[in-house]
Amino acid sequence: MSQVEEFYTLEEVATKLRNSTKKVQLIFAHNGTGKTRLSRAFKEYEENGEKKSDTLYFNAFTEDLFHWDNDLEHNTTRVLELKESKFFKVLEGEGFDMQTRVRGFLNRYADFDFNIDTATKKVSFSRDANEDIKVSRGEENIFIWSFFLAVAQLTIDNHEDYSWVKYIYIDDPISSLDDNNVITVASHLAKMIKDSNDKKFIISTHHGLFYNVIFNELKNSDKYLLLKNQDSYKLETLTKDTPYYQHIGILKDLKKIADSGEIYTYHFNLLRNVLEKTAAFHGFDKFSDCIKVEDDDSEQIIHTRRINILSHGNYSIFEPQEMQDENKEHFRRVLFNFIEEYGFNEELFNTQEGQQ
Repeated sequence: MSQVEEFYTLEEVATKLRNSTKKVQLIFAHNGTGKTRLSRAFKEYEENGEKKSDTLYFNAFTEDLFHWDNDLEHNTTRVLELKESKFFKVLEGEGFDMQTRVRGFLNRYADFDFNIDTATKKVSFSRDANEDIKVSRGEENIFIWSFFLAVAQLTIDNHEDYSWVKYIYIDDPISSLDDNNVITVASHLAKMIKDSNDKKFIISTHHGLFYNVIFNELKNSDKYLLLKNQDSYKLETLTKDTPYYQHIGILKDLKKIADSGEIYTYHFNLLRNVLEKTAAFHGFDKFSDCIKVEDDDSEQIIHTRRINILSHGNYSIFEPQEMQDENKEHFRRVLFNFIEEYGFNEELFNTQEGQQ
């Protein structure tokens, strides 16, 4: 049976991760659970009132270090500007070498080229004979990821500019990639980690395929499922080679929440995720195909619309709002009908073992 630990803050979760002796810790979690905030809490960790500056990390904040200057006045020269950060420290001394290093990674994934002006900290892109092009969002992500990999490799090689790094924390490097590139990115990252000797790695993701590849490549790592409750976080030890079984754990939590009556707006996100995973498993095109219809189609349409609206609503997951009674009733009806329709073992919800 998997172990489950409960924490009341992400700082407590970060402390657990830091206290681990494992070389690699792998975390699966849905968007909105707190993955990115956990990476920040890990990076900004304090010990005896002193902030630890020992983490090289990749997350949404890393991407913010790169921003576009689209030359709105002349519309001819479009460059990606690099913000001031010790992340770019190496450009001050080895600009050309760094460019070569980044290109070595980028060529694995893309067919465009680039040039880094180390004096102005600006990057221009080209493809074939076309200069100063603006690459797509997906291509931009690939370039940033390749730049990070080059920095990570320097860190692994104990380059003097990154001697301060003890941990490498990677949060969801997958964005705008097809499955082939996902597998390539995950496999390449796993190989880099295997070749590292003295660095520790924490990897968090919501992407099932990416998780699965990393899981199987790095079998000796600690694997966790991160769940968010109203007032706490749960870290469950994973032992299987795919995170999809976690829908059982989510269902148990949702059933308990529905029975308690303390149902919050963000719980619709979890319900929708379970419905989507089930629909994909059974070959349906839409999650609404997993919503049981009583007499006619009107109920399915109503429930689908509510789930769509409330799972994409303009509300903050950091300030949970309790559902209105009418929405609670829709939530319960969809959930209970779903559990009954797909024949889940009732012992999961009724026994002490099922609650653990």
